[in-house]
Amino acid sequence: MPPKPHKSVLRVGAYARVSTHDQQTLPLQKRKIREYAKTRNLAIVHEYQEVGSGAKLRPMREELMRAARRREVDLIVVWKLDRWGRSVADLVSTLNELRELGVGFVSLTEALDFSTPSGRAMAGLLSVFAEFERDIIRERVKAGIAQARAEGRPHGRPPTARSKAEDVRRLHKVGRNNSQIARELEISRASVIAVLKS
Repeated sequence: MPPKPHKSVLRVGAYARVSTHDQQTLPLQKRKIREYAKTRNLAIVHEYQEVGSGAKLRPMREELMRAARRREVDLIVVWKLDRWGRSVADLVSTLNELRELGVGFVSLTEALDFSTPSGRAMAGLLSVFAEFERDIIRERVKAGIAQARAEGRPHGRPPTARSKAEDVRRLHKVGRNNSQIARELEISRASVIAVLKS
């Protein structure tokens, strides 16, 4: 545990992330963040690193967000924006939360400090792009559904329970109850009941 900084020194949460296939930049990211903190007399009180290609699972980032919510950091520093955000919408969402918490955010590569007027202006632009990104995704989904309907293809989530109907009936015949079947086939109990009624 690092020593508690003097009250006037800003407390930094450092975050570095690389994919499982590209781990060479991890030491570079950490070094650059430490250099930034040192030259500005900032105290790194939390330092997290994440290795993984999964866009959704970033437990270390969530841990740092929890530290921010507990008011344990005044500033979060990352090497690049794409190391932090899973998408433009996710980036905007977390930046807005940090702003509401009174926690600053700095991205070194883009030289962005979201506590400054120019940084806040950039955050506003990112919000516009996030909405644009959501609109594009919505339009693609609508177009995909329309195309599938036109071609007579099924769309939406695959019917998991229906594809396992034979297994449901087989397990029911050998005496398994609805809950056991649901657990074994990893479908809901309601789906099991629906299959057996049909």
